[in-house]
Amino acid sequence: MSTPSAKTASAGSKTKTSTTTTTVVKTTTTTTKAPQQKLATTLGAGAKVKKAKTTPSGKKAINAHSNRELGSNGLMRFSRGRMFRRRALYRIDKWKGAQAKLQGDKTKKTAGSIQKKKQRRSTLTKKPVGGDRNGKQRLVQTKRTPRYYPTEERQKKFSVKRKRFGDHPRRFRSTLTPGSVVILVAGKHAGKRAVVVKHLSSGLLLITGPHKVNGVPLRRINQIYVIGTSTKLDLSSVKTDDLDDKFFKRVRLAKKNAEKDIFDSKKEKTQLSDKRRQAQRDIDTAVLAAVKAHSDSRLLRRYLKSRFQLWNGVLPHKLKF
Repeated sequence: MSTPSAKTASAGSKTKTSTTTTTVVKTTTTTTKAPQQKLATTLGAGAKVKKAKTTPSGKKAINAHSNRELGSNGLMRFSRGRMFRRRALYRIDKWKGAQAKLQGDKTKKTAGSIQKKKQRRSTLTKKPVGGDRNGKQRLVQTKRTPRYYPTEERQKKFSVKRKRFGDHPRRFRSTLTPGSVVILVAGKHAGKRAVVVKHLSSGLLLITGPHKVNGVPLRRINQIYVIGTSTKLDLSSVKTDDLDDKFFKRVRLAKKNAEKDIFDSKKEKTQLSDKRRQAQRDIDTAVLAAVKAHSDSRLLRRYLKSRFQLWNGVLPHKLKF
């Protein structure tokens, strides 16, 4: 009686273990398969479940098109160049697609016209060669490579939007009108007085002494080397159409041969032309007539002859010219 009871006990223990195993299997299958069935219903048939990309250490991988801050300082993880490199493929593909669309539109518009593509020239051309044993033909480069290459690249000329000096607007002081008497500050005739004849297009003043009175010839001068005075003459009748910057252009002398003229140390002076001398006479007569017509003609003539001087106790900033 002892043996069957033991068998039955062992059999009972076996059945218990089998039940426990089956329950474990059921629980595992239900926990793993249930979310997959839900995803399949939501995404649809044939859809794949995307898993989040992770690094070998287990951290979540950063997207190639995203950039993150390293901390609260505002510093980004990747630089501008690095991010441009990461996004370049996407931009290039987008640009290619846009170009393809544009080409498609062009072909639609010009469907009736025949578009001939430019034929590319081949790099090698056949050239006939004389002689029976030379093969009759030879391949030659259409565009030969240069023998020598430049050591330095050519400098690029940058376009400048500044105006030339000739195009600059000319501005003259209000005290330097034609006919006003001025005092020369610098140069060969410094301290002498002269009369303004004309405003030139180069921004210079055309002045004269006149030459008969104080020896100042008809010449051009910058307005910064001149002090304007309140005395004025009426030169409205004087004709100065021919007197411009080209009229006063210097004539360059021919260069001497250094071997022949070793002992010739004298420098040749440029002599005034007859045209220049005649212009000087005409302007002098017109200015002297204006001086004579002035109310204080005698005093004005003496004023033009005298030099400007400063004595002790005379303050230049308090003078009224």
